[in-house]
Parts: sequence; structure tokens; C-alpha cells
Amino acid sequence: MGSNILHMRRKCKSERRLDGKVVIITGANTGIGKETALQLSLRGAKIYIGCRDLEKAESAVNDIKSVNPGADITSLKLDLSSLKSIRHFANEMEEREPIIDILVNNAGIMMCPEWQTTDGFEMQFGTNYLGPFLLTLTLLPQLQRAPKARVVSVSAKYYEVGKLYFDNLNLRNGKYDPTRAYAQSKLAQVLFTRELSRRLGQGSTVTCYALHPGVIKTDLQKHVFNNDPIRDILFLNTEMGVQTTLYCVLDEQLDTESGFFYE
Repeated sequence: MGSNILHMRRKCKSERRLDGKVVIITGANTGIGKETALQLSLRGAKIYIGCRDLEKAESAVNDIKSVNPGADITSLKLDLSSLKSIRHFANEMEEREPIIDILVNNAGIMMCPEWQTTDGFEMQFGTNYLGPFLLTLTLLPQLQRAPKARVVSVSAKYYEVGKLYFDNLNLRNGKYDPTRAYAQSKLAQVLFTRELSRRLGQGSTVTCYALHPGVIKTDLQKHVFNNDPIRDILFLNTEMGVQTTLYCVLDEQLDTESGFFYE
């Protein structure tokens, strides 16, 4: 939190272009997902944003094009709390793009009430982990066709206090707590990044990264800080909040790294 208060977080300095590269960003209708889409569009990427609310997604596309008229960006329906929606999105991407260069698992939910996904999983575990897990593995063949591809997952430092409740992953029977569920989902994301990297192997053309973006003024905290003025003082704006994502997507020094967590 100290680096948030003092605004000491560094900016990504890579000047790498993404002309001709296909990028998928989940949850890019708002917050750092939207800023990620804008910044990568300015580097020439062909971008698909997968969002639950297509109306908001189209509004985000229009906002991005107002800043970057040349942006090549398309919105598609994607609800990470629905396995059916994920498979439909993946099928659509397979028809559109034989090769995917970058997947940014950005979408997430934080400390919500005890809700369930369409398929009956605890909402945070389902949306933050199971959804990106299925999406990543379903898109993996297209990622493996790229000369070099990256899978970047936006996690959080909350993983450090997380625990996997293997006997009750959905935290039912009175075990649900918003913070406990959130920390479990973020730990699962980090472990998935490490294990995917391990299984792909050292010589893989697909590299994997998990990250903590900082504490940022976005809709993510709506269940925790509801228009609390403290956010304006302590939290990062989206331009600074997106820098770690950009670092993991772009930086040349990470070309030979995989399976690590970045802050």
C-alpha cells in the first residue's frame, strides 16, 4: 500500500510494438482492463475484449476509438461465471483467429456476497479462477501456434493470505467469508500460472505471468469501498494501475521468464 500512497510505482518502459498481434483481454469494458485495451491498441495490436455486458463493452470500444481512431478492437460476449459462455466465446475465437499472441485474464470480482455461478460454484472462485482456467486451456492450441505467446493473469497480493479449502472449495455450510473466498481465488490463479508454466515446459513458446496491479480506483472494490473518499487519496488511477499488466505483456526482459508473480 505504501507505493500506492506515495505513487511510487514505476511505469513500463518497453517500446515493443504489437502490429499484427492478436490480443484477448477479459473484462475490458472498465477499469484497468479498458486501459490495457487502449494502451495495447496504441501499439498496433488487434484486440478482442470479452465482456459480460455487451452494451458496456461497445461503450468502451467507442471510448477507446475516440482516443485512438485507428484502434482495431472488437467486443464479444463472455461471462466468466458461465462455462457455456466461455466455450461459446472460445469457439467464436477459433473461427475468427487461428493464432492468438496474448491472452490477458483481467476480469474478476472482489469480496461479493455469497453468490453462485451459473454452474453452481462459489462466485469468486468460479469467476476469478475456474473461468480463466477453462478459457486459457481452451485457447491454448491457438496460443501455441504463435511464434511467441503470453498468458497474463491479473491476480492480487491477497494470494499471500489465501488457502485452498480442498474439502470445501465452494465454502458452503456457513464457511463463506468474502475475504476468504477472494484470497482463495487469487491464490488459485497464481498456482495455475506456475503449474501451467511447469507443464508447458522450459522450451515452450507460451510463457505465463501472474501479477498484482496495485490498489486501484475501479469498480472492483464496489462491495468494499462504496464511493469512499479514501479511494481518491490512497488508490492508484487506472493509468498507473495498468503498468504491471503492460510490463508482463510487453517487456523484453520477460521473454525467457515464465511462471512467476510480478508487482
